[in-house]
Parts: sequence; C-alpha cells; structure tokens
Amino acid sequence: MDNRPERPIVIRRGGPVRARSHGGGWKLAYADFMTALMAFFLLMWLLGSVNGAKLDGIADYFKQPLKVSLLGGDRAADGRSVLKGGGTDITRRDGEQRKVDGPRAINDPTSHDPTGKPISAPGMTSDAVPSPDAVLQKEAEDDNLRSLQSRIEDALDHNAALKPFRNQIVLDVTRDGLRIQIVDSKNRPMFASASAEVEPYMRAILRELGPVLNQVPNRLILEGHTDATPYAGKANGYTNWELSADRANASRRELISGGMSQDRVLRVIGLADTNQFNPDDAYDPRNRRISILVLNRRAERQLINDRARPAVLDNTRSAEAQSAAIGASRTQVAP
Repeated sequence: MDNRPERPIVIRRGGPVRARSHGGGWKLAYADFMTALMAFFLLMWLLGSVNGAKLDGIADYFKQPLKVSLLGGDRAADGRSVLKGGGTDITRRDGEQRKVDGPRAINDPTSHDPTGKPISAPGMTSDAVPSPDAVLQKEAEDDNLRSLQSRIEDALDHNAALKPFRNQIVLDVTRDGLRIQIVDSKNRPMFASASAEVEPYMRAILRELGPVLNQVPNRLILEGHTDATPYAGKANGYTNWELSADRANASRRELISGGMSQDRVLRVIGLADTNQFNPDDAYDPRNRRISILVLNRRAERQLINDRARPAVLDNTRSAEAQSAAIGASRTQVAP
C-alpha cells in the first residue's frame, strides 16, 4: 500500500469574462476620412472661384515646372527674358500670360458693319500682327467699355425712370465697341407713328443715358432702324430711309439735352430695314429701334479714315438703291 501523502487537488474557477474595449482607433480613421473629404470640397470650391487666367497659370506650372523655377515667380509667364539684352517677352506682363488674338479669318456676326465685314484698322491686312502697345490699349479699352456696360445695367436696374423699360434695352459688346439698342414694343412705341417725334418715355431713356455716355472718352454712332412696313406718309419720295435717319437724329438731340457732349457723335445714320433685329420676321416691332454704338479706337480711326475717301459705288446695285444708301449714311448735323 502506497504510504505517500495525497496531493491536494486545486480547482480554479474563473470569474465572469468581460468584453475587451475596442479603443479609439476607428475615430482616427474616421477623422482622416472627413479631413480628406473636406479638403476635396475645399479644392472644388477654390477651382470654381478662380478665373481662367489663373487656371491656365496652374496648368503651365505643372506642364513646365522647370521653366517656372528658372524664370522665377509662381507661373511660367512671370519671368523676364532669360538672355540679357533679349528684351521682354510681349506675351508676359505682371505675371499674367497675355493672349494675343490674331485677326479673324471669317466675318464676325457681331460686327457693326451690316454687310458682315469687320471694320479693320487702316493699313492693316488680314495677316497683320498687332503691336504689344496696341494689344494693351485694346484690353484697357475693352475694360472701359465693360465698365460702361455695367454702369448702364446698374442704372437700368435701380433708376426708377429706366427700370420699367429694362426689357426694351439690349446691351452687347461687339468687335467695334459697346452697342446699346433701344427696341420698339408693340404696346409701347418709341416714336409717334410714321414720325420722328420722340415719345415721352423714350425721351426719358435717352436723357438718362446722356450723362452716362459722357463717362468714357469714346465717340459713338447713332443708327435708326425701321421694320419692312413701307412708308406712305409724305410725298417727294420720303421713305423709311429718311424716317430712320430723322429718328436717329432726334435721338441725338435728346442725348445732348440730357447732358452728353455733342462732339461725342461721330455719325448719325439711317438704315431703314436693311439690318433687322429679328431677321426671321421683317415686321417684328423690335426691328424698329435706335442703336447707339460706343466705338473703340480701332473702329473710330477706321471710320474717320473712310470719311476722307471718295464713295465707291457698287455696279451690281441699282442707281436708286446706291443713292439712297449714300444719302442715308451721310452724317446728320441738324441742331
């Protein structure tokens, strides 16, 4: 019989098992995700608020980063010429790359000329490249015309005398300058029927525009337009040509009465129904309108140069049509 003492049997019983804590690792991952998402939307907002020139600069940086680091500045167009004595690149100015628009090869539909031919500077051919000074002058002038457009739009929106007629005044920038068109309405004509007598509301519009047009040094052209309805009110061959010219000249007098300097007017022209606002409907009331074209310098020089040239008749047109066109395009100087 084994006399060895018996070993005690120890039974260990565990307590209740508690769940282990998950910790805060997920919070860090979630915070990183939200930060990245916020950065993405911030980037989208910044890209939406940046103008095209700056976006082009950013694109230039990523396309040619070595050029940026060599020339200095924050974009490729910021530097001067790398070679000493090489002069300044004409496409660079104040860190912004200036795009030099070449001459257009096709007719500009927004051109002032009713024939569709853009007015070109005297002596400039279709292959001529404008000088740097001409480019800068044109850009400054375009800025002035856009500023004038903004001031007129602001006056139309806030001036009690003009606000009711906002839908009858059309503004657009053409190749030759800022064009202000006051169009007729079926229920609100600008002139008395078959007459050059200015209606009171039209007089108010013109006299409000007069001081605004004085804020820029540019000269202007006044054009009168009619619809295709034949004129049958007077004898002696009085037609829509004479009527449109008389209405344009009456508008000139109202602008001057409102405070515009009379030497701002370069030409007063009657075009009858040859340049319609709505080509699809020759009898649309909007075809009866007064157009004020605030000229840029290039168009003004061209028109002044043309005045010194003799009239060249088109042999393909009838003598009556040529005579009417030349007579209607002659500058009116009546007081």
